[in-house]
Amino acid sequence: MQALAERDGLEIVEIKKESHSAKEAGQRPVFNEIVDEIKSGKFNGILTWAPDRISRNAGDLGRIVDLMDAGKLIEIRTYGQKFTNSPNEKFLLMILGSQAKLENDNKVVNVKRGLRARVEMGLWPNIAPTGYLNSKNKDERCVVSLDPYRAPIVTKMFEKVANEKYSGRKLYYWLKDDIKFTSRYNSPLTLANVYTLLRNPFYHGTFEYPRKSGKWYLGKHTPIITRELFDKVQDCITGHSIKTESKEFAFTKLMVCGLCGSGYD
Repeated sequence: MQALAERDGLEIVEIKKESHSAKEAGQRPVFNEIVDEIKSGKFNGILTWAPDRISRNAGDLGRIVDLMDAGKLIEIRTYGQKFTNSPNEKFLLMILGSQAKLENDNKVVNVKRGLRARVEMGLWPNIAPTGYLNSKNKDERCVVSLDPYRAPIVTKMFEKVANEKYSGRKLYYWLKDDIKFTSRYNSPLTLANVYTLLRNPFYHGTFEYPRKSGKWYLGKHTPIITRELFDKVQDCITGHSIKTESKEFAFTKLMVCGLCGSGYD
């Protein structure tokens, strides 16, 4: 494009680069900066590789056309075309911009259709939860397998809550201090991670996709725990079955829970 500018005698005022997606209106800081600078008269033309680099949405395209209508933007030059304030050239620009938006919209539809087909086959289309690993084989997309190191520990986590009445916090310290457990990214689980893991039905073989959609699928992955163990853990973490650690403070246990006998602090 710089060679084209030199060939045609175009003065390059400034070169700007941006990596944001052009599919959503008003979300690109550099594009917004360009629009403001055209309005202020800093420059009156745009040199870009193709029209779809300017916009893939109707909002940003409309802003560019408005600048041309106002006489602020004299010309848009691409590698193979140029667009001026001529009605026919502006119309062609809008058609090419709309075509880019259509391509984006079709990609979204195709991706969603592909994901829906995979989950209906029992395949997991996201990053595998702790205890599982995503396949690195391109022919096995969305296939997850057991993590030989972490899967047994995840099983023990559920068993400790269900059978030994571990609280989430006690489980957190067991993982952190006793066995030095880390995720596949070599970081310890937070307390929130622990509870998220304990509430994840993926471990007994089912999953909801998308989240909170109410659409449930039977996964092809190998379950780490049984459904019975999962349900027992849910009763523990949502009810009164887990007792807090035995810490004694002044005036504790003046009142106790009538269901489980735990003291109120």
